[in-house]
Amino acid sequence: MNPMTAIHDRARFLIIDDHPLFREALHSAVQMAYPEVDTVEARSITEALDLLAGAKPFDLALLDLSMPDVHGFEGLLQLRTRYPRLPVVIVSGYEEPKIISEALSYGAAGFIPKSARKSDLAAAIRSVMEGAIYVPETYEGRTPDAESVDRADMVQRLSTLTPQQLRVLQMLRQGLLNKQIAYELQVGETTVKAHVSEILRKLNVYSRTQAVIEVSKLDNAELFRDQAGF
Repeated sequence: MNPMTAIHDRARFLIIDDHPLFREALHSAVQMAYPEVDTVEARSITEALDLLAGAKPFDLALLDLSMPDVHGFEGLLQLRTRYPRLPVVIVSGYEEPKIISEALSYGAAGFIPKSARKSDLAAAIRSVMEGAIYVPETYEGRTPDAESVDRADMVQRLSTLTPQQLRVLQMLRQGLLNKQIAYELQVGETTVKAHVSEILRKLNVYSRTQAVIEVSKLDNAELFRDQAGF
């Protein structure tokens, strides 16, 4: 069966971008590739996660890396850990080869530059929906260095966390104490301690401080400094 035909009348795409003009451009590209697909828009990662938690599943997410409520690859990591079966394609103004390589190592299903023409965007979306990993024609893959391998390994460990454990980890990164986390989640401190213990075990670290340090390395904020993009 032709995969392009198979998704008609049932597929849903989620566009995650805080820039209204580019959300409109992505919507137009999606319609060019798949006229009968439903597109839903989110202006933040928080809004996207709320939509993904709804009853109707999504078949593809198109994500801008530069979002107001996350840093670096944090948005991609949240989507990949909570919804590992959802293909996430990065559509970004950042086009540096290192950024593309890192996005792919964290599980992105493709990387489309925002500078691409609408017809190229449509072709890229179609390519991903047919099972390919899309990257720009000018992109040349980089040989992973030790640091990249370590980050990819941590991403794999993060994917084993439950949604609740991921929330606890995010609160640890915010510097919250167990008592404060328990209050926010409306659970007992014993439950929080159990979550923290499991997080340390799954991430293979010995303390909550080390967990925060190791996960913070994944933000890669330095990659985005002085780069052009929305």
